[in-house]
Amino acid sequence: MRPLSLLLPLALLAGCAATPAASSHPETPMPPPTTTTPPAPPPPPAARTLVLGVGEAATLDDGSRLTYLRLVNDSRCPPGVQCIWAGDAEIALRWQPMRGAAQEASLHTNPLPDRGANAATFGPWQVRLEALERGVAPSATLHVAPAGN
Repeated sequence: MRPLSLLLPLALLAGCAATPAASSHPETPMPPPTTTTPPAPPPPPAARTLVLGVGEAATLDDGSRLTYLRLVNDSRCPPGVQCIWAGDAEIALRWQPMRGAAQEASLHTNPLPDRGANAATFGPWQVRLEALERGVAPSATLHVAPAGN
């Protein structure tokens, strides 16, 4: 029993001094922690100029649609003629939001207090009649901007 009692401490010491065997799967480094940036808010709607013909529509930044319905009347002085009064033309527009009821308004080329304006507010938008061509179905140039700007 004596030789065994001498070998036991030696075996224990040898086991402690041994280096562990290399793993067949090297440890993969942990990726650096990622920081999540909250998504940027959508850009504010931009002002723009639209040229629409009678019956044409445009989709605005918020998904709503603006339609040039018709020429209501045109009493403007013809080109090349000298008139006492410049006259006025009126167009009808319809704004249809993504949800909710449509709104309609008339815009004038020569706004007067008793006749109407050259601009209207539709939901978050202000629409102003900038120019109106001549003819039976004239194209309208409209400035569309966020209301309040």
